[in-house]
Amino acid sequence: EGVTEVLAHRSDNLQDKFMEVPCSEDYESHKRFAGCTPRKCGRGVTDAVVTREEAERIRRIAERGLSLGGSDGGASILDLHSGALSLGKHFVNLYRYFGDKIQDIFTEEDFALYRDVRQRIQQRIAQVFGISSSALYLTKPTFFSRMNSTGAKTTHDEYWHPHVDKVTYGSFDYTSLLYLSDYSKDFGGGRFVFMDADSNKTVEPRAGRVSFFTSGSENLHRVERVQWGTRFAITISFTCDPQHGIGDPPL
Repeated sequence: EGVTEVLAHRSDNLQDKFMEVPCSEDYESHKRFAGCTPRKCGRGVTDAVVTREEAERIRRIAERGLSLGGSDGGASILDLHSGALSLGKHFVNLYRYFGDKIQDIFTEEDFALYRDVRQRIQQRIAQVFGISSSALYLTKPTFFSRMNSTGAKTTHDEYWHPHVDKVTYGSFDYTSLLYLSDYSKDFGGGRFVFMDADSNKTVEPRAGRVSFFTSGSENLHRVERVQWGTRFAITISFTCDPQHGIGDPPL
């Protein structure tokens, strides 16, 4: 594992912390969009964009949605855009599978909060990286995750492998994570780890904390296995390519 540095402790209350890293060449093999495709790369953490109370409300949205399904293994996802929901060893389309019952699970307020938070995160990313917020588009997959210590049953449950978002999902240019629960209080393990050549840099989740970064190989990362408890987060990703843009989910 080498040296580990903590970028953000759970107990910190960070206005803005940013660490610049040299951009990788991953963006060269994709169409470039002036004023948006990363020229300045790095990673940031802020506790000043989303309140703890808002994070708790969003976690309840995730809990209600995931209560309809859930993976047999340790990692469950819920994607409000595509409707993808973990169910056993497979995925179902939430909207087709549950139909009109969805109205009993989610409210217009839930989706309005989701939109509002997504916009604030988008604006913060644009501000930190010096690009126009209107040049960024939400892209898929954007999803809630629930992780616990249950053993993996399929490869989808193996969330702990190192990966690069731009390589995994070509459309990603900027990735963000909004944490919905607290490291060492709600769960153990499960820290987010940037894997640099010289050391690992970890982010300890805390409800309302937003971690964001450019999506190329300059930010190779993984999540530690959750040892106990339940870790909730939402991944919200952005692209510079309007053809890969998606709208906010309507109820």
